[in-house]
Amino acid sequence: MDEDHTLSESVAEAAHLAAVLAHIDRPIVLVGMMGVGKTSLGRRLAALLGVPFVDADDEIEKAAHMPIPDIFATYGEAFFREGERRVIARLLGENTPGDAIKGLKLPHAGNGKAGLKVLSTGGGAFVNDATRELILARGIAVWLDAELETLVDRTARKGNRPLLKTGNPREILSNLKSSREPFYSQAPIKVMSGNVPHSRTLASLMVSLDEWLDAHGAKG
Repeated sequence: MDEDHTLSESVAEAAHLAAVLAHIDRPIVLVGMMGVGKTSLGRRLAALLGVPFVDADDEIEKAAHMPIPDIFATYGEAFFREGERRVIARLLGENTPGDAIKGLKLPHAGNGKAGLKVLSTGGGAFVNDATRELILARGIAVWLDAELETLVDRTARKGNRPLLKTGNPREILSNLKSSREPFYSQAPIKVMSGNVPHSRTLASLMVSLDEWLDAHGAKG
């Protein structure tokens, strides 16, 4: 009896997942602060949906042939943001004139169902007006949010955060969080990422995504 019940639940979950995936016609783009878990959750979401996962920061580093901290140190944040915008544009299938920036080689992205993916973006990407407009137009933006203490704890585990090297990390994160939230809030879907198992956050994201698809008539 228990095995039959478990099998029925598994079949129902698979059917529901298939129904959700069938109505996703754009890349899912994760936005939010550094340390919120966009990469780790993005990988799990992509695996669940059976679509590719792409980390925009990784693609920027591949295009520039140097780590992001070195890009900041060598060219400055303005250069990085412009390169970030162009890389994300290409990943979302947007062909823009003048894609080459000082030798930056940008990846090709497909359109339609063949171009479905989960895309993780850097913390400042959605703050850029042009990048935000592009993501909202070409993708389904999901804002992953977390409490400040969670961000402080997670970012302390890595030393590759250029913006945190200019002062007290907690103060910098607090200021960045406050200044960026008005931009992040423009994403149509918001999911909290706290100190809970990734499976729980992923389940919340899937519920929110399903509700968004229903509300926008995508599953009518």
